[in-house]
Amino acid sequence: MRTSSGRSAGLGIALGSAFAFGGSGVAAKPLIEAGLDPLHVVWLRVAGSALVMLPLAWRHRALVLRRPALLAGFGLLAVAGVQACYFAAISRIPVGVALLIEYLAPALVLGWVRFVQRRPVTRAAVVGVVLAAGGLACVVEVWAGLSFDVLGLLLALGAACCQVGYFVLSDQGGDSDDAPDPLGVIAYGLLIGAAVLTLVARPWGMDWSLLAGSAGMSGTQVPAALLLGWIVLIATVLAYVTGVVSVRMLSPQVAGVVACLEAVIATVLAWVLLGEHLSAPQIAGGAVVLIGAFIAQSQAPKAPSGPVAEGGRESVRGAGTVGELSAGHPGP
Repeated sequence: MRTSSGRSAGLGIALGSAFAFGGSGVAAKPLIEAGLDPLHVVWLRVAGSALVMLPLAWRHRALVLRRPALLAGFGLLAVAGVQACYFAAISRIPVGVALLIEYLAPALVLGWVRFVQRRPVTRAAVVGVVLAAGGLACVVEVWAGLSFDVLGLLLALGAACCQVGYFVLSDQGGDSDDAPDPLGVIAYGLLIGAAVLTLVARPWGMDWSLLAGSAGMSGTQVPAALLLGWIVLIATVLAYVTGVVSVRMLSPQVAGVVACLEAVIATVLAWVLLGEHLSAPQIAGGAVVLIGAFIAQSQAPKAPSGPVAEGGRESVRGAGTVGELSAGHPGP
């Protein structure tokens, strides 16, 4: 049983992870507005983080032969796909809105379970999906005819879909006795993501001189190198590692609930540091999205009544499955 001191430490680490993840968009957007292409910012983030995580990749080098499909999927979806779509989205729409749309991922996972895997889900989980969708309608102000950039909204939704792919892929073989170490998976995911993004982003055409200058953050000039250092060291490496540690110190469900604060933190930071003010209906809608995401990720699919597929292993693990996956999510 976890001690109260250990639980308090775990909550603190989980909150630190949410803060680190939530600050990525706030640091990236000034770089994009200074002239860096969103894909180049993504490449700098992923490549820099992969370099930092190289020692862990070497330590877990056996994963390359044991779990090649998992590593490839993590690199393509959880790293390259999520980050590229999210950073492209925030170049067109507010940071808070992009992240709130991405938080539809837990609800979309339940849609996968219900309609693709054809397994029943709890009524509370369905309520969570409905709340998240209704809250999102308020966030994007559908009554105003989608006043936000439609492409930006689609890119944010693409980031959510990539997270769904990560959630589903992470379940494959995750309950076996030789389950891969999540830190090793993160390290190789970053390496693979960096390799893929190098081909897509073509960093050799980037204006590297921009990194020696500064970027505007709500009227204040901040060194571009400092913003990049935050994105790599804090919003990626520290965020992933503390996220994994918090899941191990807390229950996956509790860590997942704390992770929901990432959207709140990102929105508040964007408000304070970038001047991205949201209207009252958007704030209310964002709160509803978070409530819906919390309900969706904390409610496990019902256990199947018939024979279990795949040699006796459930496709989605027991209690707290969606919460467990979300707690270690690869969010921005």
